Amino acid sequence: MKKKDPSIIQMIRAPFLSSIIVPIVTGTLLSASISGDFGIVEFILVLIMGLGLHIATNVYNDIYDTLQGTDKVNVHRNEYSGGSGVLLDNPDLYRRMYWLARSGLIIAFLSTTGLMFFVERELWIFMWGLYLLSAFFSKFYTAAPIKLAYRGLGEFSVWFAFGPMAVAIAAISQNVVPTNHIFLLMPVSGLSTLTILLVGQLIDLDADKKGGKHGVASRLGTRPTAFIYILAQAILITLVILMAISFEESSLVLLVALLPYILIFPPAAVSIMKYHTDPEKLKKVAKMTVQIHLLFSLLLIIAFIIYL
Repeated sequence: MKKKDPSIIQMIRAPFLSSIIVPIVTGTLLSASISGDFGIVEFILVLIMGLGLHIATNVYNDIYDTLQGTDKVNVHRNEYSGGSGVLLDNPDLYRRMYWLARSGLIIAFLSTTGLMFFVERELWIFMWGLYLLSAFFSKFYTAAPIKLAYRGLGEFSVWFAFGPMAVAIAAISQNVVPTNHIFLLMPVSGLSTLTILLVGQLIDLDADKKGGKHGVASRLGTRPTAFIYILAQAILITLVILMAISFEESSLVLLVALLPYILIFPPAAVSIMKYHTDPEKLKKVAKMTVQIHLLFSLLLIIAFIIYL
């Protein structure tokens, strides 16, 4: 019986696209509250741009981690870390995966071009600069010769791309130059996505070392990485509280986004410190971290809609 090819959803790792949806949606809503005007066409275009770039990132990451051997030696892959593993079981899909990644970049390019009809001319240089930098991160996060994730720059790239860069392009698409309020929002979504990466590094540590992928876990060790995970979550919580008390009075609704940090984060924090060297036990932490990320993302969007 012929083996069924994986779906597009698996190939692009669709469940994790929330990492780009959140900063773009919240960045757009906050910008609209600042300017008093909401550009629906601009929002659609910048969302398509972000999704195209994120899809390209996910697919390129799978391609080059497989080609460079990291995925091949990973015995702890799970649905919350370690990539999709699609190419290991379906090596005939390389051409289709390359096509998907390049299509994502092209779609993002066309969306950025479309934004030129709505964004003020003086902001074009920033808009195109963010597109080009995002496209660079998409491919060279794992691709040679740059291989950011293999040189200890993966954590910064993830935080910066899914935090400040994504919020900035959302603001620019609404013709809003980042303000203090927007700067406060910028790090939040990137930190949430970074925590998923950090747990994944702890689980995939042996495979990363064998594949020459030197992230925080392989450079500093498992316990410091667990501390960094908790620190990132703590900074995220602090930023949301600061937004809630420093924005207008109705912004207190933003505190509802911290619900998963009351319900799920405490046991996750205890477990990551206790089992930071145990990949099997850490898979439960990875699951909880993704649950925190998804619930936080949903509640933050809802809170910003109410705030707007």
